[in-house]
Amino acid sequence: MRILLVGLNYAPEKVGIAVYTTGLAEALVAAGHEVEVVAGQPYYPRWQTEPGYPAWRWTRFVENRVTVHRVPHYVPPRPTGLRRVLHHLTFAVASFFPALAAALSFKPDLVVSIAPSLLSAPIARSVAWFSGGSTWLHVQDLEIEAAFGMGLLKEQSWLGRLARRFERYVLQAFDRVSALTPEMQSVLIHKGLASERSVILRNWADPAITQMPASAASAFRNELGLTSAHVALYSGNIANKQGIEIVVDAARLLVDRKDLSFLICGEGPNLDALKARAVGLPNVQFAPLQPKERLSELLAVASVHLLPQVPAAAHVVMPSKLTNMLASGRPVVATAAAGTALAREVTGVGLVTPPDDAVAFADAIALLCDDDELRRRLGDAASQRAADVWAKDSIISAFCAAIAELCAERIAAKRA
Repeated sequence: MRILLVGLNYAPEKVGIAVYTTGLAEALVAAGHEVEVVAGQPYYPRWQTEPGYPAWRWTRFVENRVTVHRVPHYVPPRPTGLRRVLHHLTFAVASFFPALAAALSFKPDLVVSIAPSLLSAPIARSVAWFSGGSTWLHVQDLEIEAAFGMGLLKEQSWLGRLARRFERYVLQAFDRVSALTPEMQSVLIHKGLASERSVILRNWADPAITQMPASAASAFRNELGLTSAHVALYSGNIANKQGIEIVVDAARLLVDRKDLSFLICGEGPNLDALKARAVGLPNVQFAPLQPKERLSELLAVASVHLLPQVPAAAHVVMPSKLTNMLASGRPVVATAAAGTALAREVTGVGLVTPPDDAVAFADAIALLCDDDELRRRLGDAASQRAADVWAKDSIISAFCAAIAELCAERIAAKRA
């Protein structure tokens, strides 16, 4: 099939949605499909356009046999609510031109829209109308709900009401709509998505993530200057929906423990503020994001992985970093309310504490450092769950089967 993906984030971004959009495109090519992608300029998580990519020009590359159309868009250095809307809106407008060209020349059999950005979904839908192809919306984040929860949008404002109506329209306009978890799927159905058009499409653990031997972990610890027996690791984006301030607060509560260090490895708009919050704490260390080739070594440094989330995000956002945390065979300490998607995913492979409760978060970290048997048991369960639930090959195979069925349905409907 000829498949067009429309998604804001794409490689070389190292974290977040880009990893999975890129992986999906390349896996589809490997399965024998022709794939083109309309994507923004790489900017995440620093919120700065990467050097070497022209910020205000349309460009076209072929990367790992995938044709990638890069479009210009606004990248706010401090992403507030209104600036985020403008960020997504400029991508949607700029993506129209290469998407229309693809509709007329590439003529995709299937158009896949990745949300975020939901604002670009009508562009993808229009391409499919021109080409006569099927449509698939993949929801990585429930971005409208997250915006309400974090105060970026007010539900009763005119913009909030407009966002709700727009979201409902988009959900009803696509042939299939996929979500990362059953909880996210239920929310989408409640918003008006027909259940028969709803699919679960999980993110996957990186197949390259392996449980590194102790010698490799020790060498990387020495390289980072970590000498404590235990390391509590946070790695990823440093932004407002992560609620990462609780990591520094927990470190302050556990500052007297000489056997425990906190390593924060990441980039993002809140990095400077987080460093200022950690001033004077000798047990907190910062490091930049590591290249993909060293991700296994980095994850092996941890005795325990840290996965904080603000309360509003734990049900509507499934952190992509969780999959690789589990694959590394280390337990996770997450902040999430009982009954949320994140709490369910972490139960049995780590410990879940209430959001915004630094004392409970610190106590859970200390418990896992002190109880070797519990730490080992949860780590083994994490590794097994990654193999059972988050395996890339089986997830991609299921997606390929689903899109083949969808396109067959459209062909049959046209013949009828």
